[in-house]
Amino acid sequence: MIRYSKLGYVELTVTDLDRAADFYRDVVGLEPAGEGLDGERRFRCSEDPYAVVLHKAEAPGFKRGGWMLEDERQFETLHRRLKDAGVACEPLGAAECTARGLGRATRLIEPNFGATLEFYLLPDRIEPKPFVPTLARIQRLGHVVWSTPHYDKANAFFRDVLNFARSDAVGEGITFYRAFPNPYHHGIGIARGDRNRFHHLNFMVTEIDDIGRGFNRFRKKNVPVVFGPGRHIASGSVFLYFLDPDGLTLEYSFGMEEFPEVGPRAPRVLPPVPESIDSWGAIPDPRMTAIGEIAPPGRGGQ
Repeated sequence: MIRYSKLGYVELTVTDLDRAADFYRDVVGLEPAGEGLDGERRFRCSEDPYAVVLHKAEAPGFKRGGWMLEDERQFETLHRRLKDAGVACEPLGAAECTARGLGRATRLIEPNFGATLEFYLLPDRIEPKPFVPTLARIQRLGHVVWSTPHYDKANAFFRDVLNFARSDAVGEGITFYRAFPNPYHHGIGIARGDRNRFHHLNFMVTEIDDIGRGFNRFRKKNVPVVFGPGRHIASGSVFLYFLDPDGLTLEYSFGMEEFPEVGPRAPRVLPPVPESIDSWGAIPDPRMTAIGEIAPPGRGGQ
């Protein structure tokens, strides 16, 4: 059984790196954390070295994401389960790990919708650095969601091979998973769609006031708010969805159900009606989740 710590980082592609970097710092409220070897921009929202990385590309979307494992022993279990499922993986070389601030990592390409996934540990004896909130009291990187026509197979892969624990689903349209034994209701979501694409990225905030302040800040800065404020029935979270300068969908949310490792409640299937998505009755803007490619692996699988 693979055991995780958390969703550690998500790397996005953007068309204008300077414009996007300004937005994620001055509107979202992330802290700049330096640049990578290819000029990519890193940002923090927790004590980890970085949580969001922006890469310049022709199309905006999802480049890769990383899940921190609980300890070194998890690599053996991960590799065995992938081999049994016939899914190829590769260890990241020492040079790449050093350049990206990782201690050890394994990379694979998700076999159903093609996203690059990484599973990692930080270097030993790394000193945590507190995150100092500015515009919003961001608590952590929350979750990432993809959409795919290969919905059933993708759900089976994350559930049966990677050991993500199902928390809830809304009909046959979206399923939410937590990175076991992480307690938060979901760290990923898989939605049914007509093509493979990036759906949205979430940031958890520590106060409901951050939702209200964000709503007004976005309006003043002409940032499109595409859904909310509202409350999700599945997780109990109060949410606000908005767009970055490329049209990628981001979310602030406050509050989330937490599951015990032993004896959690059974997952539910909520009825596929709008009220299951938002009990407050907000109506999503058609621009929500409309933009977001899943980038193919680049040089050296990076």
